[in-house]
Amino acid sequence: MKASIIKIGNSKGIRIPKVLLEESKLSSTVNLSAKDGKIIISSISETPIDEGVLLSYSALAKEWNTLEEDEAWAYLQ
Repeated sequence: MKASIIKIGNSKGIRIPKVLLEESKLSSTVNLSAKDGKIIISSISETPIDEGVLLSYSALAKEWNTLEEDEAWAYLQ
């Protein structure tokens, strides 16, 4: 199925026919990626993310991002 790339504001886009949307079962939010000259549109999990977990990972990442940690693991490089 052919589609034309159209101007949408400062961007460009395509119209996805209803038949393809129904067949693909994509939700209103998707993930876009590019690989080997192709644009890939894929579903995103609708599972809510616990912000507390993300904040704890962020704190852990800062804790591990120190000169002492770099020196301790330097022999592995």
